Amino acid sequence: MEVEELPEDFRCPISLEVMTDPVILSSGHTFDRASIQRWLDSGNRTCPLTKLPLPPSPSLIPNHALRSLISNFLAHRPVVAAAAVATAASHGADDAVILARLSFPSDRPSLAAVLRLAQRGGLAAHSLVADTGAASVLLRHAAAPDRPDLQNLALRALLHLSLEGDDARVGLVAEGAIDPVVAALRSGPGCTAAALAATLLTSLAVVEVNKATIGAHPAAIPRLVALLQDGDVRERREAATALYELCKFAENRRRAVRAGAVQPLVRFARDGSERAVRVLGLLSKCLEGKEAMRKAVGLVGVMAEVVRAGSPRATEHALMALNLVCSDSKDKALQAIEAGVLDLCSVLSGDVNQKTRKNAMELGLLLEKSRFGGLS
Repeated sequence: MEVEELPEDFRCPISLEVMTDPVILSSGHTFDRASIQRWLDSGNRTCPLTKLPLPPSPSLIPNHALRSLISNFLAHRPVVAAAAVATAASHGADDAVILARLSFPSDRPSLAAVLRLAQRGGLAAHSLVADTGAASVLLRHAAAPDRPDLQNLALRALLHLSLEGDDARVGLVAEGAIDPVVAALRSGPGCTAAALAATLLTSLAVVEVNKATIGAHPAAIPRLVALLQDGDVRERREAATALYELCKFAENRRRAVRAGAVQPLVRFARDGSERAVRVLGLLSKCLEGKEAMRKAVGLVGVMAEVVRAGSPRATEHALMALNLVCSDSKDKALQAIEAGVLDLCSVLSGDVNQKTRKNAMELGLLLEKSRFGGLS
């Protein structure tokens, strides 16, 4: 009897088994409850997939839609569950054979096998993928939008490989990852490749030398900005996260400003994105960023609202941005006073967070000086 392939999304990224109780982590990724709970109980406070930080007490939201899909799939195809168990023991040998024969163009089963191996992680899996040259095949598929399913599998596999550590990230960039990943940033509507590509750039940019290399690519930051401007919610979120990681490198701040990042970031911050606020905080540290932010429509009002109702981290960055933007600009300082920022600074000058307290006190003094005619 022919066995219908089990969708990869039905497997837990940690255990690789079919999920029985799928839950959504605050990072937006879904895991089987037992697996992610063990991960959290072990003291981990990062997402197993993206390695980005989680809140101190991460919530696990039941993914009822996915649970229903899995139940219906297995109910109508009971042979799938038995076949998955029967073949699990042979995955290692099968994967080694598939990798040895891997070439471009590949097919879905072959790339799915590479993804399983990358998800399994560990030195042995990473070495096997590297030694067989599978990464080059994955990179070619990552840049090929004519088969979105294969592009998606390739990008997911590359993301898992990048999570193996800094050596893996540097190795992928040395392998030529930037060109194909940047190409995937402009995939069409209804395709998840652009969001995956932005997430992969975030992972690669964790390494300092990669920040410079990615930023120097002529299309990397402009396409992230375009995604931030025109993408859906997930694409905008992943683009902002990638820009935040890249803009920790000073030269990339100027590149982001030149690419027109400021106004889309202000709009995204207005929509509630804390990450956009943090990117604006970084951009305000360079002269070009301050000048662009002074010209941005609605910036002061958005930052004032973040100071009033945002999270502690967002408040810290909004205060820093306002401090820098309002310095040497009486017009912006008066706008901030009119938006109630001076009163908020009085309250926050006693905040328990040292950086927030310092920024609030400095901004408060600046606005007081402006109110009495000290700024031009």
